[in-house]
Amino acid sequence: MTGRPDLTRDTIVAFLADIFDRRGGEEYLGEPVTMAEHMLQGATIAEQNGLPEDIIVATLLHDIGHFTSEFGTFSMDDTEDRFHEDAGAQVLAPFFPGVVTDCVLYHVAAKRYLCATKPEYFKRLSEASIHSLNLQGGPMSAEEVAAFEQNPNLEKIIQVRYLDEAGKRDDMETPDFHHFAPMVQRIVDQHMRAA
Repeated sequence: MTGRPDLTRDTIVAFLADIFDRRGGEEYLGEPVTMAEHMLQGATIAEQNGLPEDIIVATLLHDIGHFTSEFGTFSMDDTEDRFHEDAGAQVLAPFFPGVVTDCVLYHVAAKRYLCATKPEYFKRLSEASIHSLNLQGGPMSAEEVAAFEQNPNLEKIIQVRYLDEAGKRDDMETPDFHHFAPMVQRIVDQHMRAA
């Protein structure tokens, strides 16, 4: 259950566009970009590098769960991690393929995974990202790493995580959500036809 039973294949993209339009200017957790700029930068970098549409769309939507109040589920609590990845995956799952929802659901775990398996990755993290890492449990244990590596979408989840870190520049121009909307709709339509 998404908490938004009114959403359909024909309305999900407009729903997401409306969130970007109305709330995208909100601060992104101490980073030098807004929420929308962060997600749009990652998606733009993915598109410029010729990555597949599922990666571009997953990067575009990976932090949509920060807008939990839009979904009718999940309460906000500033004192601990808000589990925005769960909220985002839950609202997207009925409309998007598993690879997209996995990239959304596990992008936080991917940061913990990379910090455990690639010590140099930690050096890429911003101060705000290090703070959230601590709230999210820190680097994975060896057991968590082994379990995480069983995910069949691991490679794409990691790609989205790197794009997440790249999308924090205060000097990057991007198109708006509406540039990506036809691509988002294609991914939805392909998934719904296959379902």
